[in-house]
Amino acid sequence: MNTPVFDANARSGNAFGDLPQWDLSDLYSAPDALELTRDLAWLETACADFAEKYQGKLGELDADGMLACINDYEKIDLIGGRIMSFAGLRYYQKTTDPDRAKFMSDMQDKITTFTTPLVFFSLEINRIPDDSLDALFEKSAELARFRPIFDRLRAMRPHQLSDELEKFLHDQSTVGAAAWNRLFDETIAGLTFEIDGEDLGIESTLNLLTDPDRAQREKGARALADVFGKNVALFARVHNTLTKDKEIEDRWRKMPSPQTSRHLSNHVEPEVVEALRNAVVRAYPRLSHRYYELKRKWLGLDTLEVWDRNAPLPMEQDRVVRWDEAERLVMDAYREFDPQMAELAKPFFSKGWIDAGVKPGKAPGAFAHPTVSNVHPYVMLNYLGKPRDVMTLAHELGHGVHQVLAAGQGELLSSTPLTLAETASVFGEMLTFRKLLAAAKTPAERKVLLAGKVEDMINTVVRQIAFYDFECKLHDARRQGELTPDDINALWMSVQGESLGPAFTFMDGYETFWAYIPHFVHSPFYVYAYAFGDGLVNALYAVYEEGAPGFEEKYFEMLRAGGSKHHKELLAPFGLDASDPAFWDKGLSMIEGFIDELEALED
Repeated sequence: MNTPVFDANARSGNAFGDLPQWDLSDLYSAPDALELTRDLAWLETACADFAEKYQGKLGELDADGMLACINDYEKIDLIGGRIMSFAGLRYYQKTTDPDRAKFMSDMQDKITTFTTPLVFFSLEINRIPDDSLDALFEKSAELARFRPIFDRLRAMRPHQLSDELEKFLHDQSTVGAAAWNRLFDETIAGLTFEIDGEDLGIESTLNLLTDPDRAQREKGARALADVFGKNVALFARVHNTLTKDKEIEDRWRKMPSPQTSRHLSNHVEPEVVEALRNAVVRAYPRLSHRYYELKRKWLGLDTLEVWDRNAPLPMEQDRVVRWDEAERLVMDAYREFDPQMAELAKPFFSKGWIDAGVKPGKAPGAFAHPTVSNVHPYVMLNYLGKPRDVMTLAHELGHGVHQVLAAGQGELLSSTPLTLAETASVFGEMLTFRKLLAAAKTPAERKVLLAGKVEDMINTVVRQIAFYDFECKLHDARRQGELTPDDINALWMSVQGESLGPAFTFMDGYETFWAYIPHFVHSPFYVYAYAFGDGLVNALYAVYEEGAPGFEEKYFEMLRAGGSKHHKELLAPFGLDASDPAFWDKGLSMIEGFIDELEALED
């Protein structure tokens, strides 16, 4: 008989200390809260009133009228976002709970129905002549503050469909991609992996891939391969359906490539992303290939297997980092950069803004959810006491600080494009790493820290660009017809050897490991944003290390900008430009420098 799914907190005997849980009452106290019922009723009426007041009239509004319209729209966005944030966060705490799944689905249905009358808004905005809009901005500085919103909407003008088709797509969304996303989430959360007679969840099984015992790592990898293999037909169906769904909409919208919609939402030029991708691929031999050859020697192996990729080094101490220690390490690193950063991070620990424990049914991975601009973000972790979990905490807390600062822009301008959304998170990781490195007492300790950081950077840069290439191949291949699981497996393997290098061999079953990666399902082509953010932060950190005057305040100003400025504007105060191809080489050179130091420690 199977044992219950593993709960890391219970098994550890509270080895991590008291792990925090979310208090979602700052959104709503319960699914049946009177405030939630009130907000749903308000939202339904407000959407209908907005359409009655403004539909067919946006082109006639003066500057004051347009400002009032934007303010009304922002309030609707705020209330709708609050409701869905509560439903979504509650669901992610236990995705296998049918009541939570039903509540989230019901809220999605209601809000989709309520907001259908708003579809006209972006369509009509895009019909207003440029000179007419410019005249409105000139008359009102308050309205001109929202110009980035108009610019983003109008970037979609060449890809806009008829009013009727846009309404159809809006209405159909909850039973289209969103439904397949939910099927994927619930399937992943419900998977169990048998290890030595015990059933583990996916997070605990993935965690075995970092176990000091190679036999345990292999057991974890083979269990993952076995379960993914048994479910690969379902995952292939999810990917086939979502990729075809995207291809149809892209074709109707006349998108020149599958990646175009992501570039537009990220407010980044295709050539900038291409320059990033090419720089990283060119650097594979200097980065991942070279590092993994070092690791192969350290582990004393002829070749590395996939279960060795994230293995601890032989000289690494296998210790559990308690939660209170993790908090202290990250907060000290933030405080040493600037006390303001630590003050911004403090409420996450003290006010129930973090959910850290591994629990049955909880969504895997980690994230920071900004919720809405008049509440606060929430951070989700699956904390297992590993040193890398400390880095994950530093990363997600960086997101949280960024989201708190950007909230001052208001609901419509606070959201940061994915390419810039990784800035504060990767910077927070770097601060924490540098603090730990400075405190290293022996060459062996320094070596372990450097190797860990290089692996994290390879996972963030090399690995994510390989993922991006896989997605590009997947979407291109799907345009030619239905893909079998073997077809998708072959596309996955086509990027693995190239990116990881000759030190690796690949076990049977690894070809299915694309199946569990949520970004491919939830956010096509999201993954390059990680590499973008890491490269950007490496270049930014180099400026910080050079002692640029006023760096800290410039940094906070950049975070406060949220989505109100383009990456060129945000980086200009630091003398950086992401559109310069040499920019990416500057960021990659930091990783290369760490590998140089690791090689020097061998001498």
